[in-house]
Amino acid sequence: MPLPVVAPATTAAPLAALLPARRGTAWTVGPGPYGIRNNAPTSRITDGRRALIVVEDAGRVEVFADRPNDFPVTPDAVVDSTDPVSVAALAARVLRWILPCLDAEATRATIAERGWRQVIHNKGSALTELGFHLVDHGVVPQSVKRLDGPGLAWMTGSGAEWGVWAHGVGGNFTLTYEGPTSGLYGALPVLLPPLGSHMPTGTGSAFTRHLTDRFPQLRQDDADAVEFGGYQDLSGWIALPSRAEPTDSVSDATRVCAECGPVGIDLLLAATAHLV
Repeated sequence: MPLPVVAPATTAAPLAALLPARRGTAWTVGPGPYGIRNNAPTSRITDGRRALIVVEDAGRVEVFADRPNDFPVTPDAVVDSTDPVSVAALAARVLRWILPCLDAEATRATIAERGWRQVIHNKGSALTELGFHLVDHGVVPQSVKRLDGPGLAWMTGSGAEWGVWAHGVGGNFTLTYEGPTSGLYGALPVLLPPLGSHMPTGTGSAFTRHLTDRFPQLRQDDADAVEFGGYQDLSGWIALPSRAEPTDSVSDATRVCAECGPVGIDLLLAATAHLV
């Protein structure tokens, strides 16, 4: 008996358009491979290596990672379909968590099948792809080889230094920053979790309040540092370069250091314009 025809998910194409092409291959939309929700509009999007199933059901949109030989039961991301920014929220979740998870799983499989040297090669290829994107945005990154893996480093016009590092054989990357506080303002909306119910606390040192008042998702860790993220999300910190730095006087020009990870290559490609 032929399977029933399921209507396509109208959210699938706008979502696919927000995900960066890898190696020149854009995400494409196809029919849903099976009905996760009875008669709910369903589509599958893929870039040829990874795939997601998009389902629209009862006023919400669900995204499931499509893994071989695994029927998805619990969605990896859910948004209210009536929210005007629902597609952007889905894309953020896909870039921040779902694709990095799929890449980490692929890395573990590669280690088992072909060894860690192949993983380092793959991550070097991803960094090369990122490097070309950075050149397109007006900076010239330098390739850096370290004992724990390859990396890229570059400077912005404001004198800030960014770096992306392939520490060890994990599936993703670590993003670092040294420079004026204001140099983070473009990148933080991409890297931080959704605002949600976060509200400024008005507490902490002048340094931490300078950041948490602007970005309530940040949490004070100490008088000279804030942090963000946690389980199933990016995590990171921003701090003064030294504990000897005063925390009672701060401005957009105050120099800080920061680190974030694990960051997927897709998020880095999508955020390139904010890293220069």
